[in-house]
Amino acid sequence: MENLIVEVSKYLMIILFACYAYECFSAFRSRISTEKRNHIFDRQIFLMYLIHLDAFLVLYTVTDEINLIILYFLQVILVTIVIVNYQLLYPKASRLVTNNMCMLLSVGFIMLCRLDIASANKQLLIVACGSAVALVIPVMIRKMKFLKDLTWVYAGLGIVLLGAVLVLAQTSYGAKLSLMGIQPSEVIKLTFVFFMASLLAREVTFKKVVLATVVAGLHVGILVLSRDLGSAVIFFAAYLVLIYVSTRKPAYLCIGIAGGTAGAVVAYHLFGHVRQRVSAWKDPMAVYQNEGYQIVQSLFAIGTGGWFGMGLCQGSPEKIPVVKNDFIFSAICEELGGIFAICLILVCMSFFLMIVNIALKIKKPFYKLIALGLGTEYAFQVFLTIGGATKFIPMTGVTLPLVSYGGSSVACTVLML
Repeated sequence: MENLIVEVSKYLMIILFACYAYECFSAFRSRISTEKRNHIFDRQIFLMYLIHLDAFLVLYTVTDEINLIILYFLQVILVTIVIVNYQLLYPKASRLVTNNMCMLLSVGFIMLCRLDIASANKQLLIVACGSAVALVIPVMIRKMKFLKDLTWVYAGLGIVLLGAVLVLAQTSYGAKLSLMGIQPSEVIKLTFVFFMASLLAREVTFKKVVLATVVAGLHVGILVLSRDLGSAVIFFAAYLVLIYVSTRKPAYLCIGIAGGTAGAVVAYHLFGHVRQRVSAWKDPMAVYQNEGYQIVQSLFAIGTGGWFGMGLCQGSPEKIPVVKNDFIFSAICEELGGIFAICLILVCMSFFLMIVNIALKIKKPFYKLIALGLGTEYAFQVFLTIGGATKFIPMTGVTLPLVSYGGSSVACTVLML
């Protein structure tokens, strides 16, 4: 009976999630009334609750853990509070952004409850606190007009915090990431975009471009020295996009890409950890016992899952090191299937498209650049995580936003959105 429930459940989740992903793009149709668009968002919420319920019925059936029932209801309450509060407090806010945020959080909760209930508990608490703070962020942005004048405060804060991590943090999994349990690079993703937007919001001169380049170079350089390669790439991508959007000069974009490429080649020859990542990407089986082990286990998990997955609690995602942080996409592929994973990518794509759509409607340059910068950081983080897990690119060690376990990451992503 248990096997039958798991088997039926996985197909039902795939169908429901595919319908949810379809509704994400249905909302972009131009010839559609506000009433019909709201019906789409209501259907998304209904599908989200069904997917969540289906998954937890399976988890409880297989594990017989009473804590899962409590966690399920707490998660439903949290998601409901977030959705209702945003509709009441900010009726003009994008419901697609809110729905997608809650959907990805729900997928993350499902996988964390499958992998490690203690981590799921901690993640739930962090999301609840982050969501409570996030509810007042729009009001703060609206009232605090002086934010656009704190250009060098943002730059100084970012460089000082990253420098502190480089000097004081202990090495974990080959990189210096956190101080006192907090990962400052996640917070600095926000301050860095605010710095760029503040500097480039008014008339953009060559001097400003040079200053932006120097500050961005310091951020990226310190991150490379700390071996936080994923964050370094994310910061660099945000820098390139904001420079191009604010100047509208393809030459700057080309120079930036050329400079970044040259920097990557230099980093490859100077730093052993960069060479290890590249060798693991080129031929992970050749270094299976060492740096290639993680990516090989990830590929085994993805291949084992196939199109339809093994079903919740039927795979072995725990064999992948740091699975709940860096390789949760592989765990999703193994147990929920390739189709579910593709739908997850589509949801993330619709998320990014909606953020860009919002940014294009903003008239004030400072806020437009902030929206584009934060959207770029989100999109690149998704690309780096999924690309690394599937061996499309070398692994950079970043989390899948809202889905992976990570207090600093999930809290800052909620604040960002």
